[in-house]
Amino acid sequence: MPEVTKRATRSMIRLKIKRQMKPSDPSYWEEFEIPYQPGMNVISCLQEIQKNPVNADGKSTSPVVWDCNCLEEVCGACSMVINGVARQACSALIDQLTQPIVLQPMHRFPLVRDLVVDRQRMFDALKRVKAWIHIDGTYDLGDGPRMNPNEVDAAYKLSTCMTCGCCLEVCPQINPRSEYMGAAIMSQVRLFNTHPTGKYHAAERLRAVMGPGGIADCGNAQNCVRACPKDIPLTTSLSEVFRQTTLYGIWNFFKAK
Repeated sequence: MPEVTKRATRSMIRLKIKRQMKPSDPSYWEEFEIPYQPGMNVISCLQEIQKNPVNADGKSTSPVVWDCNCLEEVCGACSMVINGVARQACSALIDQLTQPIVLQPMHRFPLVRDLVVDRQRMFDALKRVKAWIHIDGTYDLGDGPRMNPNEVDAAYKLSTCMTCGCCLEVCPQINPRSEYMGAAIMSQVRLFNTHPTGKYHAAERLRAVMGPGGIADCGNAQNCVRACPKDIPLTTSLSEVFRQTTLYGIWNFFKAK
């Protein structure tokens, strides 16, 4: 991650956290100091604050609210802005962060409280593009079609997407005036259109991303590929989905003749 390395040498860790009780309330900054321990990450710091919610001025306060689940950079739930960089709190090691450690919620998503945001727009977009493989019942269907070995490695990399929202956080096209679904969604269209069974529904996905908020709304800023914590080749996915939608549009044009 693009973070300055500076090992903590003090016995205390100082955090500056942007807080907000609810979306309609004003935001404010609150600072905390907690004892340093080797191997700590941002999540363990927040847990220490939760156990003893006293700020740096020695005043009792409400525990900071954040979200997490897997604690191994797989679920994407703990995404937040750490020292100005959108990333996962579970993999943000204190020894690699400059202090005070500044924590903010991602601002491209609706705020819930403190460091928690609502990423529902991403999940709704995944439904819109049918980002799944259709199956006919739950009974044994036998061996499915095999993937081309040359496509397996590329598809696996695309499948590591956590829907964490970091690519949307840095995208200038994600704003109140745009319906753009984001690079992560386009990459999932590429993934499922690559799958031998998923190809049967490729046209539905392409039609979805040819509509409002689709591939045409990408501004090619390329911030997304630099922000992705899984190093997914998002710009390659964007260009591939653009190619697929172009070919599909040409095919439909001549089919209508």
